[in-house]
Amino acid sequence: MIRLNKKILTNREQKIFEMLIQNYTTKDIAKSLDISEKTVRNHISNTMQKLSVKGRASAVVELIRLGEIKI
Repeated sequence: MIRLNKKILTNREQKIFEMLIQNYTTKDIAKSLDISEKTVRNHISNTMQKLSVKGRASAVVELIRLGEIKI
């Protein structure tokens, strides 16, 4: 059975990428979400692996293309 509209991102990953496209820094995101900068970087890295892309910018482009985040 094919699942339609299955989300790729966790809620936390989605929030982090929404903040990234609003020009928040890793430090700002960590402070805002009360998590460490390392955790923010891990979420970003995990997302890039899921998407098979290199770099945050490529991840953002792919997430927008897939409809996972809106600008």
